[in-house]
Amino acid sequence: MKIKNAVVLVTGANRGLGLALAKALVAGGARKVYAAARDASTIALPGVQPIQLDVTRPEAIAAAARAYGDVDVIINNAGISRDSGLFADASVTALRDELETNVFGPFNLTRAFAPILARNGGGAVVNVLSVVSWVSAPHLATYSVTKSAAWSLTNGIRNELRGQGTQVLGVHVGYIDTDLARNIEAPKTAPDEVARSILAALEAGNDEVVVDEFSRQVRSGLSAERGVYLGQR
Repeated sequence: MKIKNAVVLVTGANRGLGLALAKALVAGGARKVYAAARDASTIALPGVQPIQLDVTRPEAIAAAARAYGDVDVIINNAGISRDSGLFADASVTALRDELETNVFGPFNLTRAFAPILARNGGGAVVNVLSVVSWVSAPHLATYSVTKSAAWSLTNGIRNELRGQGTQVLGVHVGYIDTDLARNIEAPKTAPDEVARSILAALEAGNDEVVVDEFSRQVRSGLSAERGVYLGQR
């Protein structure tokens, strides 16, 4: 999928990785970039079209699909974390909130835009996942559940849309230097670097991109005799 002259919708485009992606798309020659956020007034990037979109509201997604029929790439970047363990007092609420944004959001958006992508030649879907799609982090346990579900969703979408020629790219990355990871003491990758890796993988026609060394190490440990996802004894 070539970026030049593409029409791209990016969710969560007002900050962090979404903003970096929007900048990279403009720089890469995208014909149009729909920069989506719950509050479109928070988007002030030149060269993009801000749009109001809350991915937890199916009616808002349906309205977007009616309004933006020229889209040929969607980037499901919007995500939230409640920083919750599985048995914290508010874990049930945290998990439900995260599922709505991190799983049902990209699911509903992709369902709504799949026929549009087909009409426009196939296009592409990019789902921003995480290294915690593969391993559960205790302080991000509910978030890890949703990212594992989003990984499975991505693989399912790829199977479902292969026949219409839609590229589906899953993005695995560790901590990104954004607001979401602001309280985590660990090596972090700059959003601009992650955005460059995603767009390079998209243009290369890849199904998956593993952005940083930590994520590559985790992936290599999935097939170990004691899989890395089992944690330490």
